[in-house]
Amino acid sequence: MTVPTFPPGFLWGASASAFQTEGAYDADGKGPSGWDAFAAQGRIKDGTDTTRGTGFHEHYREDVALLAGLGADAFRFSVSWPRVVPGGSGALNPAGLDFYDRLVDELCAHGITPAPTLYHWDTPLALDEEGGWLNRDTAYRFAEYAGIVAERLTDRVPMWITVNEPAEVTLLGYALGEHAPGRTLLFDALPAAHHQLLAHGLAVRALRAAGAGNIGVALSHSPVWTAGESDEDRRGAELYDTLTNWLFADPVLTGRYPEGIAGLMPGPVEDDLETISAPLDWYGVNYYNPTLVGAPGPEARASFSGYTMPEGLPFGIREIQGYDTTDFGWPVVPAGLTETLRQLRDRFGDRLPPVYITENGCAVDEPVADARRIAYLEGHLGALRTAIDAGVDVRGYFTWSLTDNVEWTEGASKRFGLVHIDYETLRRTPKESYAWYRDVIRAQRAGDIG
Repeated sequence: MTVPTFPPGFLWGASASAFQTEGAYDADGKGPSGWDAFAAQGRIKDGTDTTRGTGFHEHYREDVALLAGLGADAFRFSVSWPRVVPGGSGALNPAGLDFYDRLVDELCAHGITPAPTLYHWDTPLALDEEGGWLNRDTAYRFAEYAGIVAERLTDRVPMWITVNEPAEVTLLGYALGEHAPGRTLLFDALPAAHHQLLAHGLAVRALRAAGAGNIGVALSHSPVWTAGESDEDRRGAELYDTLTNWLFADPVLTGRYPEGIAGLMPGPVEDDLETISAPLDWYGVNYYNPTLVGAPGPEARASFSGYTMPEGLPFGIREIQGYDTTDFGWPVVPAGLTETLRQLRDRFGDRLPPVYITENGCAVDEPVADARRIAYLEGHLGALRTAIDAGVDVRGYFTWSLTDNVEWTEGASKRFGLVHIDYETLRRTPKESYAWYRDVIRAQRAGDIG
């Protein structure tokens, strides 16, 4: 084993999300989400029945036992907003909140830290139909829901995540139409970004008012590499970097938008930015791969997160050559994680709180003997240690994901889990990567890795 030693107290975890795993889409009073409606339109490419997920709602005790078998310190899961507040606002669903109460108790009984994410893309359908994140009111409804969850769980939950990957929701859900709610607004999608950021800030306020502490956010980051040497290539790469990285990180950590962005946002932007930049206890980074970007052109119509970019954009994404790829076609570049963390340190300095890697993993369709996943994780843990040695304060690592899950529009065809799911029977089978990760955690605690 070639994983380096991590600092004492380093937190080891695994992740999941509600829509991708829970199933029970209408059980016990749960309301529909925008993703439920999107899937019902036939938008899941392989026809996977998303209403069943991986059966986590029924099998959560089995999955918590798998976490305990790993020796995981923490479990990052998400709370389904429409399970708790079916209409997005108004009446609470006690049975829905009871489920998370039981889940938290089960995790605590096994000595596993619950780390809930309050929003992992499953907007209540009623709010989506009123404009979703294009509607400023959605941010306030989210804060109300955050307060409800915190009041119930904060006595046992020592780690909170407000929102997950607002960049992907904005770009895939509102700009390109590839994810729920399926809007194709291109640059007119920017209000969705602002309102998610506002929701984050309002949720931080609501969580603290309920007595919660140790609050963070989970933002996706990808180093942007410039394709070509022309001014047009550089401008394209810089714009893409702004839209996918700094449009979200800058407001959260500095209270300012990147140059030229604030004037495109709705509402009392300066007042909102004060709310958005509420101090955090830690900062979550979701990392998968770098992106190669240059000038637009027919040769540059590659993809964002596996989805083809439309013509007419002022930048073009190109394929990165010379690296192994995952089954999503994403290049495997562990050094990109080091680069990402160094960029954050250099850009934000003392304004960057301690960092947790809140997602990192790969899609590999190797049912049990998943050597490619082991190689991926081993490489990225090495890159993470390099970043720590370079002075980045990283406190923990959550791999994506504990089990295979419904990978959004890809359905069951892209498998990220340490545990294999048979989607017919919902049987769980730990993969070789599960045993590998278990041994990494054990060895770290025993101080056996040199």
